[in-house]
Amino acid sequence: MTTNASEQPSSPATEAAGSNLPPMIEIDDLSFSYDMGKTNTLRNISLNLPEKQVTAFIGPSGCGKSTLLRCLNRMNDLVETAKITTGQIRIMGQDINAKSVSPIELRKQVGMVFQKYNPFPKSIYDNVAYGLRIQGIKKASVLDEAVEKSLRGAALWSEVKDRLKDSALGLSGGQQQRLCIARTMAVRPKVILMDEPCSALDPIATAKIEELMNELRKEYTIVIVTHSMQQASRISDNTAFFYLGEVIEYGNTDRIFSNPTQQQTEDYISGRFG
Repeated sequence: MTTNASEQPSSPATEAAGSNLPPMIEIDDLSFSYDMGKTNTLRNISLNLPEKQVTAFIGPSGCGKSTLLRCLNRMNDLVETAKITTGQIRIMGQDINAKSVSPIELRKQVGMVFQKYNPFPKSIYDNVAYGLRIQGIKKASVLDEAVEKSLRGAALWSEVKDRLKDSALGLSGGQQQRLCIARTMAVRPKVILMDEPCSALDPIATAKIEELMNELRKEYTIVIVTHSMQQASRISDNTAFFYLGEVIEYGNTDRIFSNPTQQQTEDYISGRFG
């Protein structure tokens, strides 16, 4: 059984669950460098990520999972020496690196939840309303409705509705992470990126975040980086296995975990390395 990604029996971009659906995200032959093209951190990545499904990126540390995630909303633009050396990323059919595309506007459509929950040192209400106010929305009734809807969507409303003016920093870690998800949802993105959103949480808080993701997939396309094989198998529709900057295998999660076609995938999932 070969372990070379370029020799896979079928294109990784066509194996996803729901591949008959229009892809929300299309990644074509993407290579990416942090040192102005001297070395590529990502090499020849091609993936189609279906709309309103959860796609998990798995693989050992340093294999390129988070780097690709940050390419999807141009967070890597903040690194002066970073550049895409080949390929293209399209979201809703639009080349997101085209000169006409504003990174700020892109990030309204492609929100991100980070590994370490990072609420602002403001009230619970002001955290959720922040992005809307930045967009110029000031009407109290509109903000009130959006804050409540977002907190309900993040399964947090019943826990905080009586203390919206209290500091967000007084919430538990799991509540703070759900607040960050509510803050992301408030600006009505199409895609939510999650970079190991449960790594700093206990099992109970992790279970709540996973339950939330199962609800969010009804409205959002979700891409999650996770080191937890169990989490990937529980919550994702599709899984991409990364190794040394390449996608070794991509497909329906049940198939990836029960019958991987690549030996490296099988070795990683079974715990032989990584």
